[in-house]
This record gives sequence, structure tokens and C-alpha cells, in this order.
Amino acid sequence: MTSPGPRGPTGTDPLSALDRSPLSLQWQVQDEMPFVKYPRRVEPLWYEWDRKAQKCGLRHTVYAVNGDRYVGEWLDNVKHGKGTQIWKKSGAIYSGDWKFGKRDGFGTYSLPDPVTKDYKKVYSGWWKNDKMWGYGVKFYSEGEYYEGEWAWGKRHGWGRMYYKDGAIYEGQWSEDKPGGQGMFRCKDENRYEGSWKDGKKHGPGKYIYLDTGQ
Repeated sequence: MTSPGPRGPTGTDPLSALDRSPLSLQWQVQDEMPFVKYPRRVEPLWYEWDRKAQKCGLRHTVYAVNGDRYVGEWLDNVKHGKGTQIWKKSGAIYSGDWKFGKRDGFGTYSLPDPVTKDYKKVYSGWWKNDKMWGYGVKFYSEGEYYEGEWAWGKRHGWGRMYYKDGAIYEGQWSEDKPGGQGMFRCKDENRYEGSWKDGKKHGPGKYIYLDTGQ
């Protein structure tokens, strides 16, 4: 006759006690109750409505109350990313980068010609906080244009201005006027090199005449 196997202190089978470990009990419950699932996180209904109402990602044309139009990317209800804005009153168009509702990054601003209604580029370059900032080119009337640095929406830093009479100013700008070191070259190639302040010659400088070289 075979003797019974070893028993634990309470007379129970050690293997049986092992089967009652927490991990094995968890498996047993899962096997016996396969329909038991962890509860899903439920968000308030108003939160879902608000989330769906927010403008995020790429959208089709959105009209403002005043008739302005915008088509492009959004983030939390503000223009953010790539987009185009059309102002109803002026007909102006800006197409480029936006950041938190303002023009920021690279973009182009255009206006319609009052006679032909064809769009003409006014500024193409960098923006910051809704203002021309960084390197850019601005086109003025009658063929004049400026290429160079901007700050606070004004010519500021280094730049070159081409005037309708053929003259060119190249040098430093301050608050939308020549300021610092610069050269003004006339159409006949005679030029002035020196210091400027508030758009006027100020401080050391010299005239150089093409015919004499002095």
C-alpha cells in the first residue's frame, strides 16, 4: 500500500497551497469570469462637445462676422500653421505662416490694384508677432522697392533701397530711415559714403564723383 504524500503543517497538500497564490487566483477569476472588464474612463459630455467645437487641424474656409475669410490650419481656436487670410474691406491677402493667431514665420502680403483689380505683391519675407520682422522685400509704388532687414514693421538693420529715379541707398537703417553707415549712389554713379541719422547725412562722409574719382 502506497503511503500518502507529504503534508504541510495544517495537513494540506503543498501543491494545493501553491495554487491558492494571489497570481493563480487572478488567473482563475479571469477564466471563470471572462466577461469582467475594467471600467472605461468616462469624460463629461460637455467636455466632448467643447473638444469637437474647437478648431484644430486643417479646415475649409471660415468666415468672420465682418466678412473676412481664412482657410488653413488651426490650433485651439486660433490660426496656427499654414494659412491664407483675406480681408473683406481692403481685399488684402496674406498667405503664409501663422503662430497663435498672428502672422509669424514666412509669408506674402498682397493688395488688389485699385484700377485693374489684379493682385500686386506688397511684401514677401519674414514676420514676427504680426509685423514684418527679419529679412524681406517690400514693393512700393512706381517701381521702388526695398530688400533687407526689418524690425517692428519698419526698415531696420542692413538694407538696400531702389528709388524710381535710379538712385540706390545701401547701408544701415534705423526706424524706417537711413541711420548709421551707408552709401547713396545717384543714377549718374556719383555717390556719397558716410554717416547718416534720421534719413539725413550726419557726421563724417565724403562725395565721390565719377568723372574725377574724388
